[in-house]
Amino acid sequence: MVIAIDGYEANVENRVGIGRYAYEILRHLHDKIETRNSKLETQAQISVRVYLPSNPLSDMPPETPWWQYRVVKPARLWTFIGFPLALSRDYPKAGVVFSPTHYIPRFIDLPRVMSIMDVSYLEYPELFKPKDLYQLRHWTAYSVQHAAKIFGISQFSKDAIIKAYHVPDSRVVVTYPGLTMTEISNSKYQIANIQNKFKIKKHYILSVGTLQPRKNFARLIEAFSLLKNDGGWEDVQLVIVGKKGWLYDDILAAPQHFSVADRVRFLDFVPDDDLPELYRNARCFALPSLYEGFGLPVLEAMAAGTQVVVSNTSSLPEVAGKAGIYVDPLDVDSIASGLKTALDEHGTKQWKDRILLGQKLAKQFTWENAAKKTLEILTEVGKGHI
Repeated sequence: MVIAIDGYEANVENRVGIGRYAYEILRHLHDKIETRNSKLETQAQISVRVYLPSNPLSDMPPETPWWQYRVVKPARLWTFIGFPLALSRDYPKAGVVFSPTHYIPRFIDLPRVMSIMDVSYLEYPELFKPKDLYQLRHWTAYSVQHAAKIFGISQFSKDAIIKAYHVPDSRVVVTYPGLTMTEISNSKYQIANIQNKFKIKKHYILSVGTLQPRKNFARLIEAFSLLKNDGGWEDVQLVIVGKKGWLYDDILAAPQHFSVADRVRFLDFVPDDDLPELYRNARCFALPSLYEGFGLPVLEAMAAGTQVVVSNTSSLPEVAGKAGIYVDPLDVDSIASGLKTALDEHGTKQWKDRILLGQKLAKQFTWENAAKKTLEILTEVGKGHI
């Protein structure tokens, strides 16, 4: 059987969000299929064609006799023109088409499987640029209607997809993401190394996410500004890691507006190799997001042994469980209280218990499991179209 995959989102540098998801799914699918094919005769093996609008980056899964890349043009309107045209002319025909994105290729009669990170664009449309909102609303609706199966990244996301698009439960499958950070030893770097490399203070609160309204960074900064008058935490810094997304002007202006410009540090995108130590040395991690399909940075923080302060909404309680300190993302005082609780608990038995529980929970989420389930569904859908 041939599996065709849309590799557009995976084949980018500085991957975050859906790009990270697409890349990790492809990477681990490669490993799963390699293991499977090694045990079977050639005629029973799975072949994969990954379609791209540009040459594969050096860290994409390597080509093999059964894993090939097809570079096709144009990149613009990829799901309307380039990708479906290539699918229609390539032989042998694919048994199933997998798009690890919100959009499936049009104008083909092959069974298609898609992924949806979340439906925040329906819950908070005001947080998106009009062009992006139109595309998310209309293209996703078409894709859901024509997809044989849909992957969601949490039970919360699955429930939201079913509610929004009125699809049967059996068509939506949960494939939880896993950890993406570079594995490191349990010993911490000297905090001085972290301070020098990133020009940050010894004590800091960390937050990670693309700079966009949904991440609620402006309220986080306002809540952080309240700490200077409560508990003697005036020397603590707020460090925000994440590249610029959209509608971020208010976020960048917030430190000045709330008189904490000297205590808030924006680091932009940070490579995976550096993230673990930033997590490990933080006093706590905070993500009071308005809406998350999963919240991968929360998982990364818990795995690194860092206490997490998160919203009591969307998928975040599903990820953090009893290890989290929960706040109302719409209430600045609630966020400030959560931050203060985390800082005050540091070093106590309750703090240690949260850390151990968080590390235990983080081990339950792996890309290997996600890829295994993904491959099962793809082979199931493609069986009748070989």
